[in-house]
Amino acid sequence: MKVRRPAAALVLMLIGACVTTRLGVPVEEPLRVIGLPAAAPDAAPPAAAVARTDDVPRDDAPDFRREGDRDVRVALATTTPAPGVAASGAWRIFDDRESVLLRGRPGEVWALEQRAGQLRAVRSDGYASAWRQAPLVLRVDRAEDFVLHGGRRYRGVLRFFPADDGVGVMVVNVLAVEQYLRGVVPLEIGGGRTAAEQPAVEAQAVAARSYTFVRLAAGGGSAARHANYDVVAGTSDQVYGGVEAERAFSDAAVAGTSGLVLKYGGRTVDAPYSASCGGETASADEVWRTGGAAYLRRVSDRIPGTQRYYCDPAPRFAWTRTLESAELDAALRQYLRAYVTVPPAGPGHAFAVTVEARTPSGRVARLLIETDAGRFALRGNDVRYVLRVPGGEILNSTYFSVEPETGPGGVLRRLVIRGNGWGHGIGMCQWGAIGRARAGQDVRTILRTYYPGTDLGPAN
Repeated sequence: MKVRRPAAALVLMLIGACVTTRLGVPVEEPLRVIGLPAAAPDAAPPAAAVARTDDVPRDDAPDFRREGDRDVRVALATTTPAPGVAASGAWRIFDDRESVLLRGRPGEVWALEQRAGQLRAVRSDGYASAWRQAPLVLRVDRAEDFVLHGGRRYRGVLRFFPADDGVGVMVVNVLAVEQYLRGVVPLEIGGGRTAAEQPAVEAQAVAARSYTFVRLAAGGGSAARHANYDVVAGTSDQVYGGVEAERAFSDAAVAGTSGLVLKYGGRTVDAPYSASCGGETASADEVWRTGGAAYLRRVSDRIPGTQRYYCDPAPRFAWTRTLESAELDAALRQYLRAYVTVPPAGPGHAFAVTVEARTPSGRVARLLIETDAGRFALRGNDVRYVLRVPGGEILNSTYFSVEPETGPGGVLRRLVIRGNGWGHGIGMCQWGAIGRARAGQDVRTILRTYYPGTDLGPAN
């Protein structure tokens, strides 16, 4: 969504309130922000706040990375109007020539603006830096301090670019992979894991590290990536929450598997995972158009000798969703044309929904929707993005059956969808890994189960 930049730079002087992560993990108290007294209209800006000019000497940029660290570029916001930036300690913003553009005090907030592809920083009292070519880079002066964005603390540095929409600003956190994983693993595997479940946390750390290194190898600017970042801090890649997300149990898992990735045939492999497979994982070619890999095969999650599954404690191991006739029609109007050809007048009113084909693991391979405007066939994972309440979350998985309920004259009244699992179901089942850890399986056993034929090894 495009957002117009406000005419005047307005900055909130209070960063963040206590927030909750996606999995309901409470974060720490926010840092207090130091406010600045308003200057008189004719007052000169203090020397420390004056924008850098060409006669200001070059300043060395601090670098706190350890030898051998590999950086990852994480997009915290691909476009946001006038983002507020600060740090927990003294900080500096460097321009594209690695010269100091301005210096900031602990908690002092500035807003970043763009104009015709250039950036500047504006303080709450109106003082502004000079316009400079991107990127601008915010660095802290001490290794123990953190950069701040959106009320959250982050390790590493923040880079700023003009957003692709020509209006907002792109915010990218650049930090070592191992530091990044500390903010990923607890959000992906869930907080409060017990000592008995630690092998599952370690498996999550290895899978997340492997996923990251594959994207680093692809490089920014590839068909699926952006020139200025490698991953985004959300569910389209891996959920990342910065310092507030870090927990002792997941830090231990990251440190205990430091540098280890999954390998197949000597190469680091992509390691997808999902919350719950619903009883059996899927091979990649069952769900995705890109085909499959030899190590992404179907795996049963059934506990031997029982009718139970390792992942059946998952909140969405079994689920039901009901779409009333009007909701189904609205969903078709909003989402269907993104996946199939729809008449100019629209998809019409649905009167039948049928599963035409299933994959070897039992997931929906082809769903037929019949309306008074035609017949529309949806493939695999596309179904998840169509069968939802307009504006709502996508369908939990493709592992489901449909139960149309009809009224007088065979009119479709509602569609009941009963399913299992949460996510695409490829690779590691996170709740299955937790169940296997509880049953005494170690990290290597868990990973070799969900990624058959792989081994652990150092990242290249």
